[in-house]
Amino acid sequence: KKSKVKRVLCCYSLPTIHYSIPEEMHKGSFVGNIAKDLEMEGMKILENGLRIILNVGMIQYFAFNVNSGHLETSERIDREEICGQVEKCILKFQILLESKLKLYAIEVEITDINDNAPHFPLWEQELEVSEATTPGFRVPLSEAQDPDLGTNSIQSYQLRGSSHFSLDTQIGKNGFRHTELILEKFLDREEQPVYNLILTASDGGDPIRTGTAEIKVIVFDANDNAPVFSQPIYEVNVKENIPKGSIIATVHATDLDEGLNGEVKYFLKRTTKLDIPIVHLNSTTGEIKLIENLDYEESTFYEFEVQAKDWGGFTDRSMVVIFITDLNDNAPELAITFVTNSVVESSPPGTVIAILNVRDRDSGVNGEITITIPDNLPFQLNKSSDGFYSLMTDNILDREQIPAFNITIIVIDHGIPPLSTATVIELYILDTNDNPPLFEKSIYPFYVIENNQMGALICSLKANDPDWKKNAVIRYSITGNQTTESYLSSYVSINSETGAIYALASFDYENFKKIQFQVKAQDGGSPSLSSSVSVIIYILDQNDNVPEILYPSPPVDGSTGIELAPRSSEPGYLVTKAVAVDADSGQNSWLSYQLIRATEPGLFTMGLHTGEIRTARLFLEKDALKQILVVLVKDNGQPPLSASVTLTVVLADSFPEILSDLSNISAPVDPQSDLTFYLGTAVAFVSCLFFTFLLVLLAIRVYRWRKSKIESEKINFSDVPASQFVGINGIQTFLHSYCHDVSLTADSKRNHFNISTSNDSDTLVALFLKYKYNHVPWKSTGQTFE
Repeated sequence: KKSKVKRVLCCYSLPTIHYSIPEEMHKGSFVGNIAKDLEMEGMKILENGLRIILNVGMIQYFAFNVNSGHLETSERIDREEICGQVEKCILKFQILLESKLKLYAIEVEITDINDNAPHFPLWEQELEVSEATTPGFRVPLSEAQDPDLGTNSIQSYQLRGSSHFSLDTQIGKNGFRHTELILEKFLDREEQPVYNLILTASDGGDPIRTGTAEIKVIVFDANDNAPVFSQPIYEVNVKENIPKGSIIATVHATDLDEGLNGEVKYFLKRTTKLDIPIVHLNSTTGEIKLIENLDYEESTFYEFEVQAKDWGGFTDRSMVVIFITDLNDNAPELAITFVTNSVVESSPPGTVIAILNVRDRDSGVNGEITITIPDNLPFQLNKSSDGFYSLMTDNILDREQIPAFNITIIVIDHGIPPLSTATVIELYILDTNDNPPLFEKSIYPFYVIENNQMGALICSLKANDPDWKKNAVIRYSITGNQTTESYLSSYVSINSETGAIYALASFDYENFKKIQFQVKAQDGGSPSLSSSVSVIIYILDQNDNVPEILYPSPPVDGSTGIELAPRSSEPGYLVTKAVAVDADSGQNSWLSYQLIRATEPGLFTMGLHTGEIRTARLFLEKDALKQILVVLVKDNGQPPLSASVTLTVVLADSFPEILSDLSNISAPVDPQSDLTFYLGTAVAFVSCLFFTFLLVLLAIRVYRWRKSKIESEKINFSDVPASQFVGINGIQTFLHSYCHDVSLTADSKRNHFNISTSNDSDTLVALFLKYKYNHVPWKSTGQTFE
């Protein structure tokens, strides 16, 4: 654009040329046609010597265009930089026209353009306002700067960001605008501690330029808020085995104040459920730390109060509840409230042995229990009430089978893993006298050889009693009625403690062959029990008896028995028979007969076992009339015992012949011939005596037979074998000895004493007389038979 040129003439000043250009023109911009204004058109600038003279220290902003004669800018011109806030900004310099040595004053006015936007010295401003400040409070704000002038400078301010604030702008006397921030409403730091406001300054240029600044209003705190816990109740679930030192919870309280007013301290307030502190509360962080072990069985939860307090004294309260989770950490507890260590075996089923109290301090399934005892014991457990059990007998007890029990009681809970408790009750079974002494056998036979020593041990009995102590102490005794016991006392005795039976006398088999009695075993119980057993002592025979010759009778007055043998006898004729008995028995009584001496050897033979004397041949005339035979009778014992007898056999056909023949026998030949005189008298006497004896014997036998009918229960017979003989004409006969049994019977059927005796000799004499009467003709020999 073209510059304005004003010519000013003054009498005392240099001619002045005035130009006006806007600022910020580019280098080489046209300022004015200096050649024309100096009336130098057509003239060459260089030829006239036109140049610019600057004031000292001035920057050369302009230059001549020698070609066009124009004045142009040589630098970018910033009015605000050169003139600042001066309303008119004029750059002055001189032009020298050397050809004329003439100076011209040049004024170039730099006009303002809106090339600067308003700006604030600080992009952000911080203001502090107390939340207790009342509305209407004013705070001066920093002014915005705009180097432009006039309408290009700041014309207005605007505030954005909060309705709590407003602006009040006033123009001072110097034209400067003063802006203040006005508080319109009450502030609440806890609601909004900081307000970020945008302040905008606008100029009046075209286009309008603006500048902004952020105003940070900081609301500083007043202690107008109390601490507030994040929760009214803090509930915590922990396991009872949590270790000490663990942090189980953290409480937190918020104080909307700041600084010291917002600093919160925590305090623990004990309650009745927390007499002993189990936790520690960190007053700064609010951490709750466990300082003691927890036990669900002591307390299922803990409840206590915590306080939050700020520096201004405001507080808040909250509850902390710690719930304990149960674990199976307690074994069942078993207490014996009553127990007996002994019970009588006769106690009925249902007898209480012990009362047990069982509990488990855990809860739920962990506290459920099962109590058991071994199945093979005669006991049972009954639940009497909650937690109480009775241990009682289930069957009859028998001390003799099992004298004591170890009863193991096991209590196990249902936890995982299960825990258990066990105890053992020792129970002793007390004895009752419920078992009598028992012998192994019902009858005890024993054998004793006769002629034993007096006081010798015969046998020993043993009864067993499974009872205990005094109930098992056994006393032995021989039982029977008064008569039998008195009689037995002379034969046997028994040791009452050991059951040993001793002989009080020397036994004689020939008097009695056995002793039978009852032995009673009685225990020491109350009442006592007893049992009896039969004892039979069999007397064994010894060969202690010499054979007794019954016929012919041994000589009494020096004479021998006389037998007749007819001279006409054939060989084998039975002359007589030797009869002997042995009081022993068995083989000790087996007898054998021998002819150990004879007048005529070979004339007679004798049966070894029969004792029969027979002729061996026909008699001869030369044979002596009187034959003397010596018979030996020997038993079969060890060692054998024997007896002998001398027998006279007269060879004659009749007694008269015998008498005549005997009268011819000289005395020296037979020393016993002087007895012949008495033979006739003896035969007659014996015959009378024999008939009398038969009558008496018959009367006695009838009497005994009748008596036996009456006392049949009291008579026992023991058959004793006698010697066996063969009679005349080969007829076999047997001689029996009748034994008289003396029976002693007690009132009890179980107590029986029996002594068997025999009197064989009397019976054998009678039998022998009967035999002689029937088979042998009597001759008067003067021999007496008893």
